Amino acid sequence: MAVSHVEGTSVGAVAQESTWEGNVEELRGLVSDRALTGETMLLNMGPHHPSTHGVLRLLLELDGEQIVTCLPDVGFLHTGIEKNIEAKTYEKGVTLTDRMDYLSPMSNNMVFCLAIEKLVDLDVPARAQVIRVICLELSRISSHLVWLGTHALDLGAMSVFLYAFREREMILNMFEMLSGQRLMGSYFRPGGVWRDLTPDFLPTLEKFLDYFPAKIDDYESLLTNNPLWIDRTQGIGVVEPEDALAWGMSGPSLRGSGVNWDIRKAMPYSGYEQYDFHVPLGEHGDVYDRFFIRILELRESVKIIRQAIQKLPGGPFRSQNRKFVPPPRAELGQSMEAVIHHFKLWTEGFSAPDAEVYVSVESPRGEIGCYLHGTGGNKPRRVHFKTPSYMHIGALPVMTKDHFIADLVAIIGSVDIVLGDCDR
Repeated sequence: MAVSHVEGTSVGAVAQESTWEGNVEELRGLVSDRALTGETMLLNMGPHHPSTHGVLRLLLELDGEQIVTCLPDVGFLHTGIEKNIEAKTYEKGVTLTDRMDYLSPMSNNMVFCLAIEKLVDLDVPARAQVIRVICLELSRISSHLVWLGTHALDLGAMSVFLYAFREREMILNMFEMLSGQRLMGSYFRPGGVWRDLTPDFLPTLEKFLDYFPAKIDDYESLLTNNPLWIDRTQGIGVVEPEDALAWGMSGPSLRGSGVNWDIRKAMPYSGYEQYDFHVPLGEHGDVYDRFFIRILELRESVKIIRQAIQKLPGGPFRSQNRKFVPPPRAELGQSMEAVIHHFKLWTEGFSAPDAEVYVSVESPRGEIGCYLHGTGGNKPRRVHFKTPSYMHIGALPVMTKDHFIADLVAIIGSVDIVLGDCDR
């Protein structure tokens, strides 16, 4: 394990050489009294540790191999995304949202576009709504595959990583068909999507939907009843429902504790109320339940996408409100007015009211919310995102207490954090 440690009698040295700057008094109240008398050991895990799923630092207080205190330390990946968006016109901010949760960029696009649409009262055509649902569920599958592969790899199951990334590659190829980019395509735009589905997209998607369910069966064959997997995950990192709610957990991490909360059902957006799907719930709130919830969600996402294909209507893929949406590309070669309109929207942008809105969506990791405050001009006064990774990192002290340090990586992986989602 790539960690550095200092004996418990050297607490002051730990405080001075770490980001917990100062002296022993600054650590008093954060760790137990036993750390200050040398009975326990303080150990730094990260921020470079490969199994923390990003640049996360944990200050651990250990009694032998047992975790007494776990103090998360974040901010090593801070990029200033929120402040950068505040310096840009509304549509140009979409490209920055991709970089937060970089494993599910379309969820970030979605919540920001929904906030803009709510602020300026912009309509979204029915075809665009369905296309968004298809892309969001593909993003959920893609993100869960990365989580599954890396989580299994953390616990020594190498094969699952290779299989999960094989299937994810097919989804990234489909995203490239739509947006020209595999990862950060900024495909969702205020009022709809950037462009319509390409001719080869739906046939490729149908092939994937026929192929993928059998692969989920393979993942289950490798893990679900595997005695080694069960040993490492069942009864580990238990979070009671009331604790999960108190710490603001959401998504599969909350539903693993048996709390029935899914924003797609509770506060539907993009027409999710029209789809028939099940919200899987756990019973024990442990690492295993959080794993199995995501396996079941892979199957539910396939069901939703199949329904969306059946519902896909004709019509425009983006709002026709020219106050906020640029003219179609085909008009630029025929109309000088269209060229001027396009130029003004991309240089000056559009104005939004001096008002504030908040919207949230169900990302693969949980609830991601966007608070947006307009100025009456072409740039927002304040943009702030509530992200699931930040909330889940805060809950790590509860999940890890009294567990062995060997279980720590399993617990971290089970809540599926992305540090770009946390440090904005």
